[in-house]
Amino acid sequence: MPIVTIQITREGTTPEQKAALIKGATDLLVNVLNKPPALTFVVIEEVELENWGVGGLPTPEYRRQFAEKSTP
Repeated sequence: MPIVTIQITREGTTPEQKAALIKGATDLLVNVLNKPPALTFVVIEEVELENWGVGGLPTPEYRRQFAEKSTP
């Protein structure tokens, strides 16, 4: 009984996108580990953007700096 947790930032992911994530993760476990879909659980956790970081920075600050570097 595999349990997959997918963490994403809370930025307007649609129900259709979440359904695609669930199906994709389930299909992956079926194809790679031969797990039955009915016993494969997928949990999507949405994290507030301010609680997510990358490159040693809170994500909003990382994105701001990245945008500044990308602007000619």
